[in-house]
Amino acid sequence: MRVLGIETTCDETSAAVVSDRLGGDGGEILSNEILSQIAQHAAYGGVVPEIAARAHIDVLDRLIVRALSNAKVGLEDIDAIAAAAGPGLIGGVLVGLTAAKGLALASGKPFIAVNHLEAHALTARLTDPLDFPYLALLISGGHTQLVAVRGVGDYRRLGSTVDDAAGEAFDKVAKMMGLPYPGGPQIEALAQEGDPHRFDFPRPMLGRGGADFSLSGLKTAVRQQIIKIGTTTDQDRKDLAASFQAAIVDVIVDRVRGGVRLFSESEGRPSGLVIGGGVGANGAIRRALTRLCAESGLRFVSPPASLCSDNGAIIAWAGLERLKCGFTSELGFAPRARWPLDAVASETHHGKA
Repeated sequence: MRVLGIETTCDETSAAVVSDRLGGDGGEILSNEILSQIAQHAAYGGVVPEIAARAHIDVLDRLIVRALSNAKVGLEDIDAIAAAAGPGLIGGVLVGLTAAKGLALASGKPFIAVNHLEAHALTARLTDPLDFPYLALLISGGHTQLVAVRGVGDYRRLGSTVDDAAGEAFDKVAKMMGLPYPGGPQIEALAQEGDPHRFDFPRPMLGRGGADFSLSGLKTAVRQQIIKIGTTTDQDRKDLAASFQAAIVDVIVDRVRGGVRLFSESEGRPSGLVIGGGVGANGAIRRALTRLCAESGLRFVSPPASLCSDNGAIIAWAGLERLKCGFTSELGFAPRARWPLDAVASETHHGKA
């Protein structure tokens, strides 16, 4: 089975073809074409929705053609067409969704609307044999949550951020420090040369029950420290980055521990912990979670960093997983700026998304 996946929820335009493996678990990425818009948004210090939507329109058709060509297939060889239908910037989502619907209508192929968060939650099964149920840490610019993944279309949120998402905190702190967009990779690079113990930043919610996150107070503490310093030197910025990242890592590890406890109480022992979303590419976070899982005797599955960011391959894979379960979508499916992952379960009971 082969599925064409389209991703246009934010500032990456992507089209990909993914197939399942004959007689085995996981899938094979036949092509994964990605065009980043970072250069177009950098001057504004963040993503401008109107610019993003227009950029998707300009290049999406060419990326789809390239994805099919590099996968050495034609549209007639595709079993279904999947598109990220949300959550995301509504203008961008509309571009990809409309293109996918048009291709499905013209080719007579099934159309599958994919929840972008579901795609990140299922990516680990594309790269590694992994049984349900498992615990997923979804961590990006717009979302930070722990989810019990019980099956395709069957999710229960165990914890989420009550204010800023982790990626948002990274980007805002980077902006305070005068670093270019996107801020996450800039912070990580500086942190490698800084002293993580120089600034004693707070660890919000550390040790509390449950698995919710709070990062706004940490971001504010960094801002206050920058004001206190005044004119920052290169070493100040390195130490600020290292101390901030260390605090983020401590919070994530503590909250994941809480998520594992909640999961075990309701679902039994998870088959593993997986990470998804753009912030999941952060090396310090991955290393800390690797240590946590080793101590807990829990399997840690971290897809390649290239599959943590937004891309068509994870959309195609989620579409393939849903197609195998008989979940397809009507062509009238509307784009969604907000789409809680928990809602997917209630919308798939009749085989329709």
